Amino acid sequence: MSQGKIVKVAGPLIVAENMRDANMSDVVRVGKQKLIGEIIEMREDRASIQVYEETAGIGPGDDVETTGAPMSVELAPGVLTSIFDGIQRPLTKIREIAGSNITRGVEVTSLDHEKKWDFNATAKVGDQVVMGDILGTVQETAVVLHKIMVPKGAEGEIVEITSGSFNITETIAKIKDKDGVVHDVCMLQKWPVKPLYSTSWQNGRTLTSLSTSAAASAETK
Repeated sequence: MSQGKIVKVAGPLIVAENMRDANMSDVVRVGKQKLIGEIIEMREDRASIQVYEETAGIGPGDDVETTGAPMSVELAPGVLTSIFDGIQRPLTKIREIAGSNITRGVEVTSLDHEKKWDFNATAKVGDQVVMGDILGTVQETAVVLHKIMVPKGAEGEIVEITSGSFNITETIAKIKDKDGVVHDVCMLQKWPVKPLYSTSWQNGRTLTSLSTSAAASAETK
């Protein structure tokens, strides 16, 4: 993670310096209230940041800290029965915490990580699986059957899979890849909302490029 200082504020757009280790599309936390923002441009060690909350009271000298991760959405049982704002903050949960008016800087997971769901395994031990193969299902609503799929990077042989009641972060299956590494698989997946870019410093210039993993993912879609 990288920490910088604000040098300019213009409405929802801020500029922070000392951000050379940050990347395009990184999510950042701005000021003492930890407002949510996203890096939309890198120039040398300065980052232009779009803040998704009211920036009143934020000024030059305030801290900006990257999370080291891009803006992502949580995908798992519960996503179809929730109401979100534009950056997948659960409005019902926020109202329970802060009342009818959304408090700046409020932090809450997009989906309920504690609620239990009944997972019915349809794959079995010994099956060879790749990304997107169905491991099992969850009856999310009376009419919606949520299919739980193999996440990216976990393809191989299923060595363990269990039906039962789990929250979305608990392990429902274990998959051994071709190198013998065993991957724990839960019902929660996090997907970036846009292609990932990487930045590098070379000959006094900042270079920005589409990451290899993002490019490969785009080619398969």
